[in-house]
Amino acid sequence: MSVRLLVLVAALLTAVSCSSEPAVLNDVGIADGLTIEVVIEDLVGPTQFVLGGADDMLVAVINGGEDDQLGQVLDYDLSSGEFTVVAERLDKPTGVAQVGQYVWVMERDQLSRLDRQSSVATTARDVILRDLPNNGRSEGTLTVTPDQQILFNTSGSKRGADVVDGSGRLFTISPSAVRDSDPDGWQDLPVEVASGFKHAYAHVYDGDVLWVTEMTDGRFDGEPAADEVLRVVADADHGWPYCVGDNRVVEEFGGTADRCADTPPSLATFAPGATPTSITISPFDDNTLLVALWNEGRIVAIDTTSDDPSDYTDVVTGLIGPQHLVATDDAVYVSEFGTGRILRLTSE
Repeated sequence: MSVRLLVLVAALLTAVSCSSEPAVLNDVGIADGLTIEVVIEDLVGPTQFVLGGADDMLVAVINGGEDDQLGQVLDYDLSSGEFTVVAERLDKPTGVAQVGQYVWVMERDQLSRLDRQSSVATTARDVILRDLPNNGRSEGTLTVTPDQQILFNTSGSKRGADVVDGSGRLFTISPSAVRDSDPDGWQDLPVEVASGFKHAYAHVYDGDVLWVTEMTDGRFDGEPAADEVLRVVADADHGWPYCVGDNRVVEEFGGTADRCADTPPSLATFAPGATPTSITISPFDDNTLLVALWNEGRIVAIDTTSDDPSDYTDVVTGLIGPQHLVATDDAVYVSEFGTGRILRLTSE
């Protein structure tokens, strides 16, 4: 979660309910031909979630204040409205993923793994990577790659113009990784994918193409930078902190026109502070990405064939902290951090 996502929620998680009737969504605007309804409500700070079977959903929740370390992962049955606690006492869980028997959780600065088939209590977990470099707040979401690896981000941190070693990068790790005899024997297992990100908070694969959102908070040569959507180029430096926005040169950190011209361009740019927390492939239109803009309370559609970074349109407006998007063949699910709801967007 970036510095712009500070929302203190005083209430504890008391009940989770499945809406039997679609709730009226006041002040929410949706594009023509789409409908939106409430699927789950009364969550406290829902962040990332993943769909399992037709009626199964794993949901990470902050479950209190951002720094209270009360986070949970819930295994939610959409048909019955009942849930079980998979993991608890988590430090700001912003990411959750499942591959086979393993559930992975990204906390503030560590990556954990839970074996659902273990005889150990269900809330026991192994910390796979700890003390990850970060921006002081969080690392973002988790994504399962086409070859079933776990993709994660280390948010960017720097000292002056020098990037902290290991920060501002995308990595993958095998879901079946095994630690050696050294207590820190996990540390050499991640494989670096690409570098040069302030905070590549969310990611999605479209075939073998990897798209990420980039939150470039801070000031560069005295000016804030645009947030972005980028196509990741394997092993490439994507610019931060020397180039920001759509390859804008940052002279104070040693950026040059030549260097920035060689960094991957933006597919889309948003206003500084828009805070793109999620990205998914639209099931409604070909060649289209959907992006949640947390601070702006909207979901936008981006044409992947366009060469104009400002070429995107509103799909949903008036949301309160749209946090995460998951697309199926015919719907898009949205976690709304500010109201504690999971919403479903479908085509009429």
